[in-house]
Amino acid sequence: MLNAETYITDTKGIGGRIRTKYEDFYVEEIPETVPSGEGPNTWIWIEKVGRNTLDVVLDIARDLHLDRKRMGFAGMKDKKAVTRQWLCISNFEPEEIEEIKDQFHNVEFLKITQNQKKLRIGQLIGNKFRILIRDIEDPDFAASEAQNALKKLEEVGTPNYYGWQRFGKPRSNTHLVGKALVANDLAKTVGAYIGNPHPDEPEWIKVARTAYDEGKLEESYELMPTGMRYERMMLRALLKEQRKKETLDDDSYRKALLSLPKPLSRMFVHAYQSFLFNKAVSERTAMGINQLVEGDIVIDNEEHLIHDASPEELQEMMDNFQAHPTAPLYGSKVPLAGGKVGEMEKTVLDEEKVSLEEFICPKMPRLGSHGLRRAIRFKIWDVSAKATDEGVLTEFSIPKGCYATAVLREVMKGGAI
Repeated sequence: MLNAETYITDTKGIGGRIRTKYEDFYVEEIPETVPSGEGPNTWIWIEKVGRNTLDVVLDIARDLHLDRKRMGFAGMKDKKAVTRQWLCISNFEPEEIEEIKDQFHNVEFLKITQNQKKLRIGQLIGNKFRILIRDIEDPDFAASEAQNALKKLEEVGTPNYYGWQRFGKPRSNTHLVGKALVANDLAKTVGAYIGNPHPDEPEWIKVARTAYDEGKLEESYELMPTGMRYERMMLRALLKEQRKKETLDDDSYRKALLSLPKPLSRMFVHAYQSFLFNKAVSERTAMGINQLVEGDIVIDNEEHLIHDASPEELQEMMDNFQAHPTAPLYGSKVPLAGGKVGEMEKTVLDEEKVSLEEFICPKMPRLGSHGLRRAIRFKIWDVSAKATDEGVLTEFSIPKGCYATAVLREVMKGGAI
């Protein structure tokens, strides 16, 4: 995991490999509420295979001739997996989707119903996972080791690292797009997304990206595979600008960024924040993931800052998973900790040569961030690890916004996550 260096379990790690097949990685949303069956909004319980949530939402909106803003979902789910989650279409009759429900690639509509309220980002409790770890030499021993690691995480919490999904894989560069945006360089921001080929990408994609880096926008667009829909969106916007202007300027690159769906464009600065957050979590976890340290800023399970508790009370709350130490998602208004924790947080910024004020992103202020404090650990429950003929089958549930790969990292230690 990018910028994650500290482990809190002392097991050797079972190694292995995940995601050999989509079916090896199963995710099911744990909803905050289930639809009542009555109301003006249509809710759809879907199962998707090998597809990301936003692509499915865009496909449904396109085929129903709807504005994307009428589509809602609680959270983005893994692409390289079998996943189940709720989608919502506001002010829409269920009968209208019955006619087209079977035409979406690798998407099954398991239930179509109605509800009074719409579905919005963040309206879920968490996700439950069932993940098969393959390429294990001794599954029985490995399952025992995995169970020991999971039990330790259940006792003290799991380091709340952001997983590879936050940054992209194999081309982990979303945080670099965000870094350029924070640096107020829109041309570099767009170039980091469209150009900048990665060694592990297919050759034809590298050729398309290289064409962009060489200033050959038309050629890049023609070479860019149709599946690279977001690169093509930006290229279309730039080509339109190029036909109007002799030289592309900040306004041209701004329009390219605005051509993207808002959930995607907002991810850029978030990814850079996540990159820095992982470093801060790694450093803070080394001080004791479940121990209060002088200067800590502590939050409760509703993510509210705790101001008026004694150190003894805070430690007791932490022991019971009612409170958690935090690290910063760096932003223009985020408070930093005190004491040696605060010194560490400032060092992360100094090493990156960035200031909090830069997260305003003055050329694209809607994509900037004030920042916030985020727990350095999360609780897991319903844990198990079993030996199978194919490897070790792990099961666990985690809160929303947390990453299963943070759990698997502690179990596998060096495996192919």
